[in-house]
Amino acid sequence: MSEKRARKDFTDGPLCLSGRGVTKVFGLGDKKTVAVDHVDFDFHEGEFVSIVGESGSGKTTLSKMLLGLLSPTEGEILFEGKPRDISSGRKKREYWKGIQAIFQDPFSSYNVFHKIDSVLLDCINMRGGRALSREKKIEMMTEACSFVNLKFAELTNKYPFELSGGQMQRLMIARIFLLKPRILLADEPTSMVDACSRATILDMLLDLRDETGMTIIFITHDIGLAYYISDTVYIMEHGKFVESGKADEVILSPKAAYTKRLISDVPKIHEEWDLSTVDLKAEE
Repeated sequence: MSEKRARKDFTDGPLCLSGRGVTKVFGLGDKKTVAVDHVDFDFHEGEFVSIVGESGSGKTTLSKMLLGLLSPTEGEILFEGKPRDISSGRKKREYWKGIQAIFQDPFSSYNVFHKIDSVLLDCINMRGGRALSREKKIEMMTEACSFVNLKFAELTNKYPFELSGGQMQRLMIARIFLLKPRILLADEPTSMVDACSRATILDMLLDLRDETGMTIIFITHDIGLAYYISDTVYIMEHGKFVESGKADEVILSPKAAYTKRLISDVPKIHEEWDLSTVDLKAEE
């Protein structure tokens, strides 16, 4: 994962998702919590964007607003250049055809009563393939599984919980391969797998972007992963974007103190670890 990959400049490309002054407040009065605080963003078609921040920074709340699972308290989200309208169930379902998500916990992302065949068939049906022949559907499911290095013949009639965590994460990517949304929101999709599987899944996401042209929004606390995979990086602290820009500019020449701290917290194999900031007595 140390190999430097070619990044693209999407600055002048068409926008798919934008936000102006997007804010989310929970509670009232003295118990009010501002989880997301007047953030602006522009995500372009085909762009791989990372939103980086520690736990409690607001990145997951923002992702839920992008998906339409939470309503902003203030501000506006635009989809393909127009104010997003998800005011009815029908409009929300139509929006979800264009934006899908992969979550960090694969074990809670599946209905335990649905077999893998049903999970994949639902994706085909959502894309208007209900009338396709059984043979064609099997061909599509086989191709989707093959894309993520799984064999459909070995998965058929199994339940997702019979798979390992890494296999379930890959199956989620196979679902996205079938759905082909305009935007994929990946919220810590590698947090529950080992380092080898993590690299594999990230490379699969890159392949998926390159093959379909979708925009991928990667939510993570790991600035190293963000640098490896992203064209553009947004750094989030206390509900605000404290820095954003091209991955090379943000990671190699950080301006915000918070960004510098995130980078300094990444262990480096060939350097002696600096434990000067750690209170060893408190750890005892």
